[in-house]
Amino acid sequence: MTLTPLRRAARALAGASLAALAAAACRGPATSADTSAAPAAPTQAATDAAAPTAADAAAFIAAAEKTYAEKAEEAARIAWVNATNITFDTDWLAAKNGGEMTKLAVDFANEAKTYDGVDVAPDIRRKLNILKQAITLPAPSEPGAADTLAQLTTRLGSAYSTGKIDLSGGAFSADDLKAALAKIRNPNGDNPDADISNPVVSQNETELLMRQLRNPAELAEVWTKWRDVTTRKNADGASMKDDFVQMVALANKGAKELGYADVGAMWRSGYDMPPDEFAGEVDRLWGQVRPLYEQLHCYVRAELNKKYGDEVVPLDQPIRADLLGNMWAQEWGSIGDIVSAPGADGPAVDLDARLAAKGYTPLKMVQAGENFFSSLGFAPLPATFWERSQITKPRDREVVCHASAWDLDSKDDIRIKMCATVSAEDFVTIHHELGHNYYQRAYKDQPFLFQAGANDGFHEAIGDMVALSITPDYLQKIGLIDAAPPPSADIALLLRQALDKVAFLPFGLLVDKWRWEVFSGEVTPDRYNDAWWALRTQYQGVRPPGPRPADGFDAGAKYHVANSVPYMRYFLARILQFQFYKAACDQIGWKGPLHRCSFYGSKEVGEKFEKMLEMGASKPWPDALEEFTGSRQMDGAAMVEYFRPLMEYLKQQNKDRQCGW
Repeated sequence: MTLTPLRRAARALAGASLAALAAAACRGPATSADTSAAPAAPTQAATDAAAPTAADAAAFIAAAEKTYAEKAEEAARIAWVNATNITFDTDWLAAKNGGEMTKLAVDFANEAKTYDGVDVAPDIRRKLNILKQAITLPAPSEPGAADTLAQLTTRLGSAYSTGKIDLSGGAFSADDLKAALAKIRNPNGDNPDADISNPVVSQNETELLMRQLRNPAELAEVWTKWRDVTTRKNADGASMKDDFVQMVALANKGAKELGYADVGAMWRSGYDMPPDEFAGEVDRLWGQVRPLYEQLHCYVRAELNKKYGDEVVPLDQPIRADLLGNMWAQEWGSIGDIVSAPGADGPAVDLDARLAAKGYTPLKMVQAGENFFSSLGFAPLPATFWERSQITKPRDREVVCHASAWDLDSKDDIRIKMCATVSAEDFVTIHHELGHNYYQRAYKDQPFLFQAGANDGFHEAIGDMVALSITPDYLQKIGLIDAAPPPSADIALLLRQALDKVAFLPFGLLVDKWRWEVFSGEVTPDRYNDAWWALRTQYQGVRPPGPRPADGFDAGAKYHVANSVPYMRYFLARILQFQFYKAACDQIGWKGPLHRCSFYGSKEVGEKFEKMLEMGASKPWPDALEEFTGSRQMDGAAMVEYFRPLMEYLKQQNKDRQCGW
């Protein structure tokens, strides 16, 4: 599925540029507000001659929450308009509002810092920390810095979303190119007006091509040309890398003003533990699941070798990243036609085919997602969700296709933004994004600064935990398949899951590890590409299809880097979703293999689940985790248990192979 992906937790609204917010879910005030009023200035208690007091801190927090509540809906709606209609004017509006919100957030964060030594109530301390840690990219306080930072981030986001590549005159023959374009522009053959002669493809179309193509030369061309987008110059004569370098320098200045070593340290401070301790925690979790990934990598490489031969896929080297069915090699489910389980009985469920056969549309897939949450006892989505969401790609304008969930008014105006197609991948993505929406609505009665996930990994894990319940038994109950496959087909089903869930793990880890090194100065701009590929080789065991320029910016070809969306949340979500899922299965008394459990229809699970969601960010994340799972520690053991039958199968298949890279 497409990790999108993604939503920025509510607290990040304060400090992100609107370009980044456009790709993430946004939320607004608890009450309607006069958005024409200028932002309220921070209270001046901390700058008075007298030492700040607990009463000053409480008054400051009240003023900050009120101001954010008054400005957030305006910011969210500007972000929505920009994301669903990218033009010069909407970019201008997004940059302007982003500058205002960033400056406001920096002012509040700096004032929050002055209360570090004051003895305050626990909830006030938590809100002060949220204000300091909330800003994704803090601008320094120097005049004009916030506006400059907003312009840079808006340009980076728009360059990514509006990027296009020309596939004429390269590896594609004229006939092959038309056939490939027909598959992505007229997949059902029912649109005679579809343009299959125009060789210029959009960012969203490049993703579709990477899923479908099987010619190594064609894959290499699409893969390489998309990365070349990052080197093109904009109207100001700057490339994405140029803008990114300037953005890093400005944001680091802002982070240091707030008392952090750099932006990376600030990001790591948002997990209710010291930054270095958090870095060690994610390494511990990776150590739990790494053996599973290594066995999967070995098996997949051998299967690709059978398809493409030794020249394209040597058995003693990292895998070519362009062969894995995804623009970033982050999830491999799209090569399920190549990577099968011949030693296992029974076919995996072809959900793509079943969705098409049953007449599903993107809208019907969203309705199925809502039905799952309704079966747990959650209230239906509001009518405005269906009226205002962008479910499919409009034909008349540029939009951000990256899937995301939005909360625009901190009440009931929740939406999703997608360019959905009828596919298994988007069926799962819809459940993921709806998870964000139900989480947003569950914590809407919390104070403004607590309207967020317990940590950002929680927000990403909620929908994915529900998607794990998309078992054959569930698909049979909703009529997508006539009969569930027998247990002998489980290995094939688990392999299909692992190609997305397990394959993603190292990528989810390394994106922010690279940025942490960039922000700290360990990796300088002249080494961006070399460091990026060193990490990708170390953790993923993948390599580019050909030499990459040392002065390139391949990391910027990933949405979350171009849009400055922290990425460690997705790695944590992969761990947490299985931990949540196992807890739900334990609650219904499930005794069979974990991967066969579906809690669809369990009001008991829904009631306990909603209690955790309603907590929002009001308590440290271990408290929220304990509320639902009974444990205060994130743990990869549930994921290992889920895939144990597959692990045994992979070890058997790989016993005579040279694994590793």
